[in-house]
Amino acid sequence: MNKLHKREKFKRLATSRTMDVLKRLQVLSNCSNRSAYDYNEEDINKIFLTIDKAVKDSKSKFHYPKEKINFKL
Repeated sequence: MNKLHKREKFKRLATSRTMDVLKRLQVLSNCSNRSAYDYNEEDINKIFLTIDKAVKDSKSKFHYPKEKINFKL
């Protein structure tokens, strides 16, 4: 697979997947309607701490690839 093809594939998939995440966040924000849902500050914090952690974990994979563990006896 040549470098240009890999770049185009990344751009296509990354754009599509980013848009999917943004759409799902928009759907999640629909839960903020207090006339339809009952929630408290603890619920909100739990949701966004979990999302923040997932974003941080995902971002770190782009910046700090996992090191391969080599073991020899």
